[in-house]
Amino acid sequence: MNTKVWKVDKYVDNLGNNPQIVDAADFLRENEVVALPTETVYGLGGNAESDEAVAKIFAAKGRPGDNPLIIHIAEKEQLKRFVAEIPNKASILMEAFWPGPLTIIFKKKEGVLSEKATAGLATVAVRMPDHPVALALLKKCRLPIAAPSANSSGKPSPTNAAHVLDDLQGKIAGVLDGGATGVGVESTVVDCTEPIPVILRPGGVTKEQLEEVVGEVLVDPALMDGESKPKAPGMKYRHYAPNAPLFLVAGSRDFLQKLVAEKKKEGLRVGVLTTEENADQYDADVVMACGKRAELETVAASLYDTLRAFNQKNADIIFSEMFPNSGVGHAIMNRLEKAAGNKVISE
Repeated sequence: MNTKVWKVDKYVDNLGNNPQIVDAADFLRENEVVALPTETVYGLGGNAESDEAVAKIFAAKGRPGDNPLIIHIAEKEQLKRFVAEIPNKASILMEAFWPGPLTIIFKKKEGVLSEKATAGLATVAVRMPDHPVALALLKKCRLPIAAPSANSSGKPSPTNAAHVLDDLQGKIAGVLDGGATGVGVESTVVDCTEPIPVILRPGGVTKEQLEEVVGEVLVDPALMDGESKPKAPGMKYRHYAPNAPLFLVAGSRDFLQKLVAEKKKEGLRVGVLTTEENADQYDADVVMACGKRAELETVAASLYDTLRAFNQKNADIIFSEMFPNSGVGHAIMNRLEKAAGNKVISE
């Protein structure tokens, strides 16, 4: 399959009539899959009402079929078609954070969306992305679009079109190239089917931000439980992993350097994932500074790009510093724990 690439400047006026977006929307209506930029990562979009389109998403990614997909919409009115009810707290969260990196889980109407898109669950995960190109495409095609991250399943999510093509060239119909994404980690997923909202996946909107507008918010204790049937993407399988084994290091810089030295003696090419503040503290074959520790938003924004960069540098093993598990740090640590398969070396 020839993968078409449409370049679109997100700052151009009247994006809805942009020929590239019109063309990409036609592909979606024909049940092809198209990668599109969002403010978090690139998504792999397909018609959520079509079994054919959703099957193409799973096939391209190599994604397990029991992992539900997030449905992307451009207007709240679209919810009425496939959502059974909109709880009051969901309405408050939508008003505060849509468009934006927040996915809300609702009870679904039966018989509208592809069962493959919701993994046979009685619920559906929905968000409205905060990216002009994504919104223009969604409005143009007039469909609810299922869109997981546009990468091979298990690999780091794509934050630019080149990442998408690295993984999916020849496997998908097209890529809408709207430049680099902003937030860098996926949306926060909140279940609003219970009286108290529950975070099922940490992401671009923090627990603290949610509680400011809606009161008490719980965190699902099963976030790292690989046994439960997931209501949200990213809850069940290893994700975001670079090619080399990744280990999180709970301890001092000296302890991490000791681990590096031991592996270098074994003849391995050793990588270290750190931040700008500590980059000159390590003697390793590959040292990657992933943003600034003092500004964790910069770490989130460059995390997947950094994990992919280790593949280009042919690291044999990677040791990563750890980050505060609060605010956006919660999302960063969730992704790193998944990428490492929960492998932690403690001092």
